[in-house]
Amino acid sequence: MKRLKLKSMLAAAIAIAIAFCLIASASYAQTNKTLTLATSPDYPPYEFKDTAVSGNEIIGFDIDIAKYITKELGYELKVTGMDFNGLIPALQAGRADFVMAGMTPTAERKKNVDFSDLYYEAQNTIVANKGSNLTKAEDLAGKKVGVQLGSIQQEAVKKMAGVQLTPLNRIPDIIQEIKSNRLAAGVIEDTVATGYAAANPDLEFNTIPNTEESGSAIAFGKGSRLVPEFNRVLKQMKDSGQIKELATKWFSRPIPQETDPANQPAVASKFGLDFGKILPSLPYILSGIGVTLTFTLLSAFLGFIWGIVLSLFKISSIKPLAWFGTAYTSIFRGTPLILQLTLVYFATPQLTGYDISALQAGVITFFLNSGAYISETIRAGIQAVDKGQKEAAESLGVPYKLMMGDIILPQALKNILPALVNESIALLKDSALVSVIGVEDLLRRGTIVGAEKYIYFEPLIFVGAIYYLMVLSLTWGANVLERRLQTSS
Repeated sequence: MKRLKLKSMLAAAIAIAIAFCLIASASYAQTNKTLTLATSPDYPPYEFKDTAVSGNEIIGFDIDIAKYITKELGYELKVTGMDFNGLIPALQAGRADFVMAGMTPTAERKKNVDFSDLYYEAQNTIVANKGSNLTKAEDLAGKKVGVQLGSIQQEAVKKMAGVQLTPLNRIPDIIQEIKSNRLAAGVIEDTVATGYAAANPDLEFNTIPNTEESGSAIAFGKGSRLVPEFNRVLKQMKDSGQIKELATKWFSRPIPQETDPANQPAVASKFGLDFGKILPSLPYILSGIGVTLTFTLLSAFLGFIWGIVLSLFKISSIKPLAWFGTAYTSIFRGTPLILQLTLVYFATPQLTGYDISALQAGVITFFLNSGAYISETIRAGIQAVDKGQKEAAESLGVPYKLMMGDIILPQALKNILPALVNESIALLKDSALVSVIGVEDLLRRGTIVGAEKYIYFEPLIFVGAIYYLMVLSLTWGANVLERRLQTSS
């Protein structure tokens, strides 16, 4: 009887996960006439979000080129955003048809993906604090220099003698590290440097000559049939002056300037913070609350169910189930959550052919991970219940399912409620990790606004305050529930 009940519970959990995948995948279905562009929307003016005007729409130089090409070829364009270092894996996993992100076709990249012809050439720029006199590549010898992870600048700095290379995920991180004096300098592209130069008068920017061919191209999966078609339209755009016109439009666009100090509140002039810059983008940031809560609630609910199943496995007299529960918990607690997330998101399409969405990947990863932790908490709660109650129920002939559901589990859950609340709080904060696969939760929206406005702290401080208020609300609700349970006991 016990074995039958445990198998039924496992089947129910698996059925819930499968149903969730099937339902969520319906909204991501695409026609054969749709091409997916993957990009990193924190790299103005190539690709970014004007959150006060365009909202969720990714805009920029690369996006306009992609729209023109796909329209000429008779395709619909779908644009998806993610971190720069996840773009090539997205191509390899079949998550995107092509990539545009100011990407240069290096020899190393060509081993993994195909490239179009170059459509724009730019130069590298040394960024440093004013007065540092770092104007040439030779001046960087012995210095700690920041570059964007996976960028052409990383390859260029590697070839500079005596430079201490420090790869970072995003350009704003490099700028902030320079201003904090943790980096002597950074090397970024000149068109991107223009915006940061206007927004950061305390920095200096010096262009350095390219030692080899450098420019932006479109990346495709190996053997893609799209390469010659895209090259044909790119040549057409170059010959007609269309690309030059788009470059003029985006690279000469107005850059957000610092607020007039005379109109700033005292706190802004004292600490160098200006929250007025993010006011037009507040609706965009706040809409990320729903995304964060969706991940958290779905993951917590499914993780709780899966945790109960695993805990029953662990206390089961059936050895294979007990072994599985213990081994599963060991694996998921012994590996980083971000590793599990990226494996589920990028490996699933490549290994199974199933185009798992970011929502599915995030929820599945979080509930599988959370279930491992919750199972240990529930197991301890079950074993803490007086054994006499179980023995009394068995002597009265109470079925195992009723005994666990009506007698043991309610008492165990009452005892472990604080631990479950702590796990829910951790899950709420860990949900920010979905930003690495391009989900626009609270944290990613804050970083996108920061890149758009060429600022760092203001949007992150605002996002941190929202997380804190959500955690306080969750804690308050748990305290109310705990008091009611104590009253009813």
